[in-house]
Amino acid sequence: MFSTNDPLLQPYALKHLTLKNRVMSTSHEPAYSADGMPKERYRLYHAEKARGGMALTMTAGSALVSRDSPAAFGNLHAYKDEIVPWLSELADACHEHDCKVMIQLTHLGRRTGWNKADWLPVLSASPVREPAHRAFPKEAEDWDIERIVADYASAAQRMKAAGLDGIEFEAYGHLLDAFWSPATNRRDDAYGGSLENRIRFSMQVLDAVREAVGKEFIVGIRMVADEDWDKGLSRDEGVEIARCIASSGKVDFLNIIRGHIETDAALTDVIPIAGMRSAPHLDFAGDVRAQAGIPVFHAARIADVATARHAIATGKLDMVGMTRAHIADPHIVARVMAGEEHRIRPCVGATYCLDRIYEGGEVLCIHNAATGREASIPHVIARTGGQTKRVVVVGAGPAGLEAARVAAERGHGVTVLEAASQAGGQVRLAALNPRRRELIGIVDWRLAELERLGVEIRTNVWAEAADVLALAPDVVVVATGGMPQLPELAQGDDLVTSSWDVIGGGVVPAESVLVYDDNGGHPGMTAAELMAVAGSTVELVSPERFFAPEMGGMNHVPYMAAFHRHGVLVTINTRLVSVHRDGNMLVAVLGSDFDKRWRAERRVQQVVVEHGTAPNDDLYHALKPESRNLGAVDYEKLVAGGPVFPDRNPEGGFTLFRIGDAVASRNIHAAIYDGIRLTLRA
Repeated sequence: MFSTNDPLLQPYALKHLTLKNRVMSTSHEPAYSADGMPKERYRLYHAEKARGGMALTMTAGSALVSRDSPAAFGNLHAYKDEIVPWLSELADACHEHDCKVMIQLTHLGRRTGWNKADWLPVLSASPVREPAHRAFPKEAEDWDIERIVADYASAAQRMKAAGLDGIEFEAYGHLLDAFWSPATNRRDDAYGGSLENRIRFSMQVLDAVREAVGKEFIVGIRMVADEDWDKGLSRDEGVEIARCIASSGKVDFLNIIRGHIETDAALTDVIPIAGMRSAPHLDFAGDVRAQAGIPVFHAARIADVATARHAIATGKLDMVGMTRAHIADPHIVARVMAGEEHRIRPCVGATYCLDRIYEGGEVLCIHNAATGREASIPHVIARTGGQTKRVVVVGAGPAGLEAARVAAERGHGVTVLEAASQAGGQVRLAALNPRRRELIGIVDWRLAELERLGVEIRTNVWAEAADVLALAPDVVVVATGGMPQLPELAQGDDLVTSSWDVIGGGVVPAESVLVYDDNGGHPGMTAAELMAVAGSTVELVSPERFFAPEMGGMNHVPYMAAFHRHGVLVTINTRLVSVHRDGNMLVAVLGSDFDKRWRAERRVQQVVVEHGTAPNDDLYHALKPESRNLGAVDYEKLVAGGPVFPDRNPEGGFTLFRIGDAVASRNIHAAIYDGIRLTLRA
């Protein structure tokens, strides 16, 4: 049972709309659209959050009002009439759970590219380029302003026709606020100069929208009230804009943002990632609420219930956005109501979700593989309706722990065998970077769930085939992970050190180091960072044309900050050929893929290499002849449905499969996805 006095669970009246509690998911674009429409995948994603108990889900981030605002992140096409029935279906699915639905509308302005969709010119208040999307915008002309105002009104009408409960406009980094900011508005006409002139376009949009949808339909704005930038919108002017908009009577709420987003570094100050402060702009949002005298929403790394509860209890916010937290666990409110707050799957700040969007992918949570896959993977695992089985999982990294959790939730008897003294595998190694210590939540949450489910975990067990067979298993899951592998070198394999040795503390950083990263993810970058912080002179060498391609821009930011702070030299388009000794120094010979004759040398005390992992698969191959399926997985049926493990050996006594890095070097999400989708079918 839950306490009716919990501030988070109190209803809130927004105009005529009653929101059943104070928790919402703010607008973001998961890039689940199909042809610019919110079809099944999009609908199921929002419906799951509605089922999980939240009061308001804000769709899109943002839906496009004009054709010359081409999609940058899989955005919905609000300028097309065909979106109405799709949104209507989504709204109905959420309303079934008394969850209100709104949508964010925008013209992206300069925050997109010209060489996509209809190849129309990108425009902004003035021709000031946005570094992130690289387009050189044209200055919006009078006829541009007229048509875009009309486009906003038409889009708002479509949203009302779809049965949505309201809309909000985006005014941070997009077209509306480009007119507000001195950094992007250099105009000398009626839309430039004074604050009154700079907000004129926004007021015209609000007037047109109100005329189109009427006074009762809920309209809000997600706006920057301080760009926190010496050449941008100041706090005083931003708060004054908030007051002007609020006092106009044309909006029903403000959704407050602080910062600017035209570079990766600036974006992470607006949307903090792991290692950065929790809820850094909450107090500022509360100040705006006090001065504007209008309902205020806000989200920025409010990842836990305690912080969200504080935001409401202290009157800083009227609705609290827990957006990434709901990507990790869409059932947060349901857990609170059930008195199971401790069971909420934590957002660990990895920001795998947003990095994927900004790199052209779709939202995926680093450790909830069901998010975005609601059509095929349940968030709540049901007990099997068939025979319960004896499941042995070998390896307690993220893949093995997830497989054990899923099997146990289905009612099977599960034993986990782990060679190390602690569970966690490579996640525990990654969390040794102080900035990324929150990653251990991936492990801790699963260990707590396995304890609740009564799963036995035997540590310090290097399992051989006989150990597994002695447990008389019906299913064996090999999650033994991988071990560091070396890149191909002409010589010097015995002279190099792995990134694992550095991160794990097994090797003391030398005074001068060359780090060769031929993987492009976190391990090589982490090794370079830790060594630089320890005082080493570090050069990071990569054969890629840009380094760390497996890592998104937001996670890239703290590494580069550390590299610049500690003088790390980054060299790209360069391959490590060989290493040899010269006295008490090592000579790293570098080569080029572009000119086979080119060679260079670096004299250093230590060479650290990162080349992913090789599968630790001896146990798998030892058990394979004894299994019914001989280790085979039917990939077509895994994706489309049907029996996944073919009978290939009538004499076999158990089903066998391997997951995670025991198959091939990948990442945490891939390991957990393997663990859930294969174990669900075992």
